[in-house]
Amino acid sequence: MGETFDLLVIGGGINGTGIARDAAGRGVKVLLCEQGDLAGSTSSASTKLIHGGLRYLEQYEFRLVREALAERERLMRLAPHIIWPLRFVLPHDRGLRPAWMLRIGLFLYDHLAKLGSLPGSQAVGLRGSPYGAPLQERLTRGFVYSDCWVEDSRLVALNAVDAAERGADIRTRTRLVAARREAGAWAAELHDAATGQTRPVRARILVNAAGPWVGDLLQETLALASRAHLRLIKGSHIVVPRLYAGDHAYILQQPDRRIVFAIPYERDFTLIGTTDVAHDGAPGPVAIAPEETAYLCACIDRSFARQVRPEDVVWSYSGLRPLYDDAAADASTVTRDYVLDLSDRDGRLPVLSVFGGKITTYRRLAEHALAKLEPHLPGLAPAWTATAPLPGGDLGTDFETFLAGLRRDYPFLPEETARRLARAYGSRARRILGSARSLADLGAAFDGGLSAAEVEYLRRHEWARTAEDILWRRSKLGLRTGAGSRARLESHLAAEPAPA
Repeated sequence: MGETFDLLVIGGGINGTGIARDAAGRGVKVLLCEQGDLAGSTSSASTKLIHGGLRYLEQYEFRLVREALAERERLMRLAPHIIWPLRFVLPHDRGLRPAWMLRIGLFLYDHLAKLGSLPGSQAVGLRGSPYGAPLQERLTRGFVYSDCWVEDSRLVALNAVDAAERGADIRTRTRLVAARREAGAWAAELHDAATGQTRPVRARILVNAAGPWVGDLLQETLALASRAHLRLIKGSHIVVPRLYAGDHAYILQQPDRRIVFAIPYERDFTLIGTTDVAHDGAPGPVAIAPEETAYLCACIDRSFARQVRPEDVVWSYSGLRPLYDDAAADASTVTRDYVLDLSDRDGRLPVLSVFGGKITTYRRLAEHALAKLEPHLPGLAPAWTATAPLPGGDLGTDFETFLAGLRRDYPFLPEETARRLARAYGSRARRILGSARSLADLGAAFDGGLSAAEVEYLRRHEWARTAEDILWRRSKLGLRTGAGSRARLESHLAAEPAPA
């Protein structure tokens, strides 16, 4: 028969882990299964922003922008180690949106943010300003405004960690292969790729947070129809050597009315994205196409004095956004709002499917999901995630003061390693460093300041199993890791038994 759970969540992206965390903290018995690694698909392929979505105002998505801006403010408080403010420069480009339109849009953006803690927008002259230094001379004026950066895949991992610490069972590399209504519960079969075994479980409720696979799971695995439909949009990004000095980002208008970001990335690089390309094939891994790379390079070349060529790209990544199909003609204007579709039979054994959404509003999405499921969860405790820091977020002070304390207590750490550990783990960095008094105390060393102690922490507490999990999702050290160091990391992982 298998163990019985209140909630079986399918999908280990930001929505699935957010729902699992919220539910576990309300006393719900939760099992989450993910067919790959946490954040292995869409949730690690974002533009890494917690933002209201300035361009969504053109689609009149005022509720979505207002909700996202409120969440921006909240998430800065709950996860200050992985989320921090970023100033954006919006050059005015003659022949595109007029300056008055940009000014009105930013006024609305500031107004919808209400009494947020971030600085509001302002007009700036670009000539002679650090903001204008990397831009072409024809761009003489613009605006600056505030949003936030987020380490997207770490946000997913921290939600899963908190869910597990509140009692949820998190199973990665575990795929739902079958589920049927049987004797008052969903009888499900989960296949564990690591062991090759299939595990039976039972659940009163299924949450379909499978991202790009949400439709396939509904139709093929569960044989259910849905009133909502999915639209897959591929978004690709490129990373190039750093294009400019400063910690600010750029939001660049394009003749096709899209916008493209250029953002400081991992100290030595610039992140450029994103594209919006309709994907008509099956869900699964995707890669950037040459024409997407050329498009992003051309977007930079229209505004920056320094030109970018495809051969400058040091890394690229792509993901499928599982958006709710609102019948928009243009892929870039499809709504980023979410739809929660509840399917039940005679009020029993429901399936809640998540369509769409954006990383910024994942916490509110989880609250709304639990509100829909509350009639099926008697005794559900009240909502709680609005004030509870994510793991490591309880810094007790501002980030720079916290970092100074960490460096004082562990003076042997190189400056960049100390900052990286503080950013990735916040207050929990001390769990990795422990009583170490030298780098040697942290065990074997790999490129980028990665140590055996950190690897062991990620394996035992964050479900990391492969070098890719560690180098590209739990961190971005893959940008600094040579083939030899990666091979040593793979050998290290193979020599150690996987945590139970």
